[in-house]
Amino acid sequence: MTVSQTLRQHFPDGVFASGCPSRVVLDHVWSKWGTLVILALAEGEPLRWSELRRRAEGVSEKMLAQTLKILEADGLVHRDARPVVPPHVEYSLTERGAQLAERMVPLMDWIADHAAAIVADAQVAVLTR
Repeated sequence: MTVSQTLRQHFPDGVFASGCPSRVVLDHVWSKWGTLVILALAEGEPLRWSELRRRAEGVSEKMLAQTLKILEADGLVHRDARPVVPPHVEYSLTERGAQLAERMVPLMDWIADHAAAIVADAQVAVLTR
C-alpha cells in the first residue's frame, strides 16, 4: 500500500484539509517540546518538573508548563500531584502516550541515522546562497 493510499484509508477527507483533527494532534505531538517531553517520559520512571526541564535542554518554564498542559489535556501525559508541602508533582505517559512513544522510535532511529548529513547539507546550502 502506498503512502497516499494509507493516508486516504485513515483520513477519507484528506489529511491536508484545514479541518482535519490530525492537524491538532500533529501540532501538539510534533512540536519541538512536545516530542522531547514525550520521549523523555518514555524512558520509564515518572519525572518531576525539574527533571523534565533538565532532559529537554533549553525549554523555558513557560513552554514546559504549556506543553505539559496540552499533552495532559490530549490524554498523553498523566500528572500526579501529591498534597504535600512543598508540592510533589510527577509526570508520566498514559497508555495512549506510551503507544505513541513506541511509534515515534522508528522515526527517531531514522533521524539518528540522517541528522548529521541533513545539518551538513543545510549549512552548505546556506553558505552557497
